[in-house]
Amino acid sequence: MVSDIFTVKNLSFAYGKHQVLQGLDFSLREGEITTLIGANGCGKSTLFNLMTKNLKPDQGEIQFRGQDIAHLRLKDFAKEVAIVHQYNTAPPDLTVEKLVGYGRTPYHTLGLSGDPQQDEEKIRWALEITQTVKHKDKPVAELSGGQKQRVWIAMALAQDTKVLFLDEPTTYLDVRYQLQILKLIQKLNREYGITIVMVLHDINQSLYYSDEIVAMKGGKIIAQGVPEGILTGELVKEVYDVDLTIQSVDGKPFVIPV
Repeated sequence: MVSDIFTVKNLSFAYGKHQVLQGLDFSLREGEITTLIGANGCGKSTLFNLMTKNLKPDQGEIQFRGQDIAHLRLKDFAKEVAIVHQYNTAPPDLTVEKLVGYGRTPYHTLGLSGDPQQDEEKIRWALEITQTVKHKDKPVAELSGGQKQRVWIAMALAQDTKVLFLDEPTTYLDVRYQLQILKLIQKLNREYGITIVMVLHDINQSLYYSDEIVAMKGGKIIAQGVPEGILTGELVKEVYDVDLTIQSVDGKPFVIPV
């Protein structure tokens, strides 16, 4: 039986006088790939930052396995949830292996590891699953965009969590690297049971690679469910204010211009 891993209750947030989210109520299921979609400015990035403790709600709460995340220390939260942000930077001389090793920080006390062997095993696994072992001694700055994204995902995986948040992980990548990253994300979910919550800009990628879609507009959730169950031309029009037609490919809906 699939259980809810995140439950959001009456969530509201504003930047000053600008109300961004108001009274959100929804839940996300464990072991699935859930994608937040919506036009720019709809509130999905703000919701992402609230759910990852980068922002604090003005009202309401976000529960993780039944506990309000406001009551979880960042270090404890990091042992449960890993995050890959849209924009990431690293010092020019920092190597791939060193960066990935930072993923073990939540398990260290005063900068010291309590189990160096386990750290080494988790770092090695993260490098292998992201196919970045061959780059481990290279400076991160020398890698291509797609390679860098794999390395940031590897750092998140080294945290050894079962939940991974990704904010537009395919942004600025060419199509080949976009598909590689999405297939990696799908593998992490299908083969390793990692719950995925991500924001994607491309609607067709969202539909094809997600178990569930959360569609947002104007700071509200206007639809949630399996892609083939909720996607209609009317919903696309409401979310993006464009006319698109829906077709089915491999049992999944796709949108194309009218």
